[in-house]
Amino acid sequence: MNKQTVAIRSLTLAAALTLASLADAADVVVVMSPAAAAVSKDQVANVYLGRSTDFTPLDLPESSAVRDAFYKKAADRDAAQVKAVWTRITFTGQGKPPKEMPDAAAVKKAVAADPKAIGYIDKSEADASVKIVLALP
Repeated sequence: MNKQTVAIRSLTLAAALTLASLADAADVVVVMSPAAAAVSKDQVANVYLGRSTDFTPLDLPESSAVRDAFYKKAADRDAAQVKAVWTRITFTGQGKPPKEMPDAAAVKKAVAADPKAIGYIDKSEADASVKIVLALP
């Protein structure tokens, strides 16, 4: 292996580790309409893993670091594990995966308009249009 290949691999690994630490550092909050009551971490995990239909879950894009952090913090699963769960649920006709929203602004707009909708965003994106029902530090 030449020096350039080693350098490229080292930089790639460093970038991956940096992204992973940023995802872990994200202050993720679960949001609903302003009239909603607080929810537990277990309730959120059950909704986002297809075990409960109490709420209508909304997802951020697959490429979002906040999405990765959310699933690790709320459900103790990584993105691939969650995708596998929803593939099975969808294949067996037992449900549909959370609706993917393009960004935090779309999540806020959707949960503000629907009292059954539940979503997650970075804490810095939260405002008066939504209620933080659970913080996932």
